[in-house]
Amino acid sequence: MSTATSTAHRPTSVPSCEPPDTRDAYFDNAKYLAILLVAVGHIWEPLREGDRGLLALYFFVYAFHMPAFIVVSGYFSRSFDASPGRVQRLVTGFVVPYVVFETAYALFTRWSDDDPQRPVTLLDPTYVTWFLAALFVWRLTAPLWRALRWPLPVALGVAALAGVSPSIGEDLDLQRVLQFLPCFVLGLCLRPEHFRLVRRRLVRVLSVPVASAGLVLAYWAVPRIDQGWLYRSSAAQQLGMAWWAGPVMTLLLFGVSLALVVCFLAWVPDRRTWFTALGAGTLYGYLLHGFFMKFLAHTGLYDLLRPHGRLGLLAVTLLGAVVVTALCTAPVRRLFRPVVEPRVEWVFRKQDGGVPQGR
Repeated sequence: MSTATSTAHRPTSVPSCEPPDTRDAYFDNAKYLAILLVAVGHIWEPLREGDRGLLALYFFVYAFHMPAFIVVSGYFSRSFDASPGRVQRLVTGFVVPYVVFETAYALFTRWSDDDPQRPVTLLDPTYVTWFLAALFVWRLTAPLWRALRWPLPVALGVAALAGVSPSIGEDLDLQRVLQFLPCFVLGLCLRPEHFRLVRRRLVRVLSVPVASAGLVLAYWAVPRIDQGWLYRSSAAQQLGMAWWAGPVMTLLLFGVSLALVVCFLAWVPDRRTWFTALGAGTLYGYLLHGFFMKFLAHTGLYDLLRPHGRLGLLAVTLLGAVVVTALCTAPVRRLFRPVVEPRVEWVFRKQDGGVPQGR
């Protein structure tokens, strides 16, 4: 991997806020490719039932696309210290967009899901907004994880306990927050040299058979394992399993996810490409693509595509890729910046010099 400047690794609360000259092309490429997989996974959902091959691809992608995104998010949270300025950026980067998009998705879902009575609540994240709530919690606790001697084993223990605790409930999608926590803590523990290690030629070569084995494993798992495990949103008992399956699956899923994340990162280009600049807009692509996916599911497009088999699948895959790519572009970011990256300095107290804290 090409050596980045020291400022390239400066953590920020919103990925797209970094000035262009401080960004690392490798991480922008990784974020764009990860969000591309998120969108493709979502657009596959209405076509997956009864198609073992597509379900295997779905299992395979879901095993690592969010873990990869979360690991990178944890890596860029390493310097969060709960200072007033960083807390302000945390609020403006995650809390305010969460309120805006959770309200918007709840209202939109009333139409897309034919559920006019759906309540608007900030405690039950809708569709993609759970990730903003999770990032807020994870980053707020980052100083605690950095202070621990063995943060990753402790995080795995927390995730395992969550996996056997159906009483946690759905508030802020806390099951997902806790079960994905080890991926975030892993990112906190990583250093630039770890990413250079992943980019070695030997790792690239080994990643091919490892990823191939992962795809075969996914095909084997389709009829045997409930896909609910992939979402990390339920305890073992809620999936009809014995309590001890929770810790076992926590460790197995983390191991599989880690192996596939390494394979993914090994093949991410470390040079500037045509999509590198789009890495600055992945938060936009993530938050906005859900509206398109819900709208698409409400139309008759999937019914038209099903009879065409793999050709229809290819068409819908390309559609998802094009849409999320467009949503990461500069014009879209300029249009939606007031709601994705709002400026609400007036909410915060000013420093002695009259400048809002954290600016």
